[in-house]
Formats: sequence, C-alpha cells, structure tokens
Amino acid sequence: MTDILWIDPVGHADFSGDIGDILAEAARPETTVDVTALDRGPHHVEYHYYESLVTPDVLHRVKRAENEGYDATVIGCFYDLALEEAREVSESMPVVGPAEATTHLATTLGDSFSVVVGRQKWVPQMRDRVRQYGFGDHLASFRPVDLGVLDFQDDPDRTERRLREAATAAVEEDHAEVVILGCTAEYGFYEELQDDLGVPVLDAVTAPFKFAELLAELADLGWTHSKRGGYESPPVDEIARWGIADDYENADVWTEESEP
Repeated sequence: MTDILWIDPVGHADFSGDIGDILAEAARPETTVDVTALDRGPHHVEYHYYESLVTPDVLHRVKRAENEGYDATVIGCFYDLALEEAREVSESMPVVGPAEATTHLATTLGDSFSVVVGRQKWVPQMRDRVRQYGFGDHLASFRPVDLGVLDFQDDPDRTERRLREAATAAVEEDHAEVVILGCTAEYGFYEELQDDLGVPVLDAVTAPFKFAELLAELADLGWTHSKRGGYESPPVDEIARWGIADDYENADVWTEESEP
C-alpha cells in the first residue's frame, strides 16, 4: 500500500472535499490518499505575507506526516510553497510541489508549455520557479484569466470560458504544445479543454498526485531527496536545545528518531 497526504496550505480550505474525490478516482488501486487543510490562517496564499503566515504550519504538518508513516506528501499550492524547506524537514519521505511536477511532465510531453494563471500578480513568482527548475527555454507564455483563487469554483461557467480563451490563445498564438492549469483551484476543467484543444492539458491537482505516487515507489529503491547539501536536515539536538517545540505551535514533531 502507498499512503499519500495532500496538504492544502490554507485555513479551512473550501476545496478539500472536491480534491479528495478527484484524487481518490485518480489513485492506483493500492494507493490511499488523505486531504488535510490547515485549521487557521488565510484562505488563499496569493500574497507573500499570507505565504509567510502558513509556512510554519505547513512544514510541521509535513514532518508529522513522515512521523505518521505516509509514503509521500503533496503541498497543494502552485507556488510550490516551502518545497525546499519541506524536503529539509523530511528525512526520506518524498515531498512534491505542483509547479515542479507539472513543468517536469510538460517537458516530457512537448517542447513548449504555457501556464494559465489566475492573476498577473502570480506571474513573477511562478516565472522564477520555472527558471529555477531549468525550464525557462520551454516556457511559451503565462496567460492570466483575471480570477483569484476563490473565484475559480464560484462560477464554473465563467471559469471554463476564461480558461478556454486563455488556453486557446496559448496554443494558437504562443505555440504552446502543452498547457498547464497553474492553480490547484482550477480543478475540474482539464479533460474537456484537452479534448477540444488537441494538446495535453495538465491539471495542477492530479499531476502532482500522480508524480507523488511515482516518487513514493522510487523511494523504495532508496531514490529520494539527497541529504548531502541543500536538503540537509536541521539537527534535532539543536532544535531541542533551543526549545523550538516550546516556542512554536505545532512544532512538537521532532524526536530523537527524527535525527537523519
């Protein structure tokens, strides 16, 4: 069995039930998936300030997932919020981010890709991510649709129309061979768009989940993030000596067994 945790990095997420249903349908027969949202904080992370507020809770939730025996975790935000930090705190459990997963997959399915995003506000940070992953030369465009995270599921007809317009322009004008829906709240639209456009349309919920299934399997071969260098874990004895668990809520995830 493979047990995967999907973390929605916002407080009281409205989409958790829908995402759980989507992932359960996409999962392999031997995979179980749990979806959890934070129980406090902002309801989206479109601003850096909001990201900073939720990051400690996300990181401690990741470490708790490893302690509880999950085989992989997905942080459900296309900013790949705290992805590097999460791989630090995880000793060996794979941690997946939607942007990294979808852009890697896109470059195996076509030479160029476009990302359909909600707002222009998101583009600089997402562009930095694409460049960081080494895929800048494959990026055809970002196409904003002028919708915030909480707008996507509010009026599905409007969302579908705007996503279709943006994705069509990406293919016909920007010559994208693959389209990525660049927000986990854009779920539920990729199949019809894909059929109509005739190119792969990667959903930011399903794609990282399937990527997590693969990485969980590869971890059985010992292939997970390296602890030599950038993902080296913080020393548990140092965390204990500084009283981190006493100073920070939800930080009671560090034990001697956590020492890498």
